[in-house]
Amino acid sequence: MDQAQGLRNVVKLQSQINIPEARVLTITSGKGGVGKSNTAVNLAVAFRNLGKRVIIFDADLGLANVEVMFAVPPRHNLSDVIYGSMDIEEVITTGPMDIGFISGGSGITSLNDLSDDQVHYLVRSLRKLNRLCDILIVDTGAGISNQVLDFVVSSPEILLVTTPEPGSITDSYSLLKAVYASDTFNRSSQRIRLIANRVASREEGDAVYRKLSSVTGKFLGGSIESLGMIPYDQALEKAVLSQQVVSIVSPHAKSTKAFTQIAQDLESETVHRPVAFGISRFFGGFLKRA
Repeated sequence: MDQAQGLRNVVKLQSQINIPEARVLTITSGKGGVGKSNTAVNLAVAFRNLGKRVIIFDADLGLANVEVMFAVPPRHNLSDVIYGSMDIEEVITTGPMDIGFISGGSGITSLNDLSDDQVHYLVRSLRKLNRLCDILIVDTGAGISNQVLDFVVSSPEILLVTTPEPGSITDSYSLLKAVYASDTFNRSSQRIRLIANRVASREEGDAVYRKLSSVTGKFLGGSIESLGMIPYDQALEKAVLSQQVVSIVSPHAKSTKAFTQIAQDLESETVHRPVAFGISRFFGGFLKRA
C-alpha cells in the first residue's frame, strides 16, 4: 500500500467519527493584488458578526497578509504540528473578534514526505478543527501554481475574487481553465462562485460576471455563479493602506455592507442545502495530491 492510499484510509476512518463538519470556503484568485486575502479576512469578520466561530487557514506561502491585517504575528505554523507534535489548537493564533488563524508556513510544501505516524497525527489534529469552528476559510496563494490548484480542486466551495481590470479577468479565466482541466475536479458537486471586487457600480460587477461566465460555458463547458460584488470604497483603501480590516474600523462603510451581504447569503444556504463535505474531505483531497 502506498502512502497516498494509506492517507486516504486514515482520512476515511477519521471521517466516520460522528462530528459535525465545519463548512469550508476556499478563497482564491488568478493573480495577486485583487483583494483575495482582504476578502477572506472581512468575510471572517462578517461571519463572526453572525455568531459563527471562524478560523482562517492561511495557505499563501508567499505573503502573510492575514497576520499583517490582524497585526498579530503567529508564533507557530502547520510545521509545528507535523514535526513538533504540537496540537492543532496550539498553533491557532487569535486575532480580532476571536477569529482564529493558522499559518500554513513551510509545512504545506512537505506534506508529501510524511511518515505514517505523522500522517495519523496530522489527520487527527485537523479533525479537531470541526470542534473549534463552524466555518473554515482557506486563503490560497494567488495564481496557478500546483499548490494553489491542489487546494482549489479539493474544495467544495470555491470563491474566486477578480476585478474589472482586463488582466485580472484573463488571469481568472486561466485559473478556471486549469481547474476544469483537473481530473479530480467534480463539476456536479463543487461550486465556483465569483466575487467582483473594486467595481464602480452594480452594472460593472454584472459585466465582469457575464464575461467570465460566458467564456467558461463556451470554452470549458462549465459554469460559475455570481456571489456578489464589493464596490470601490475609499474606506476600504484607507484600511488596506493602514493594514487594518475595514469591517472592524469602518463598520458602516459601503464595502463592509457588501461583505456582510455576501456572508448572509452564504449563511442562508446552509439552512436549505447540506454542506457537501467539510474539513475531513477537503484536507483528505489535498493531502492525497501533495
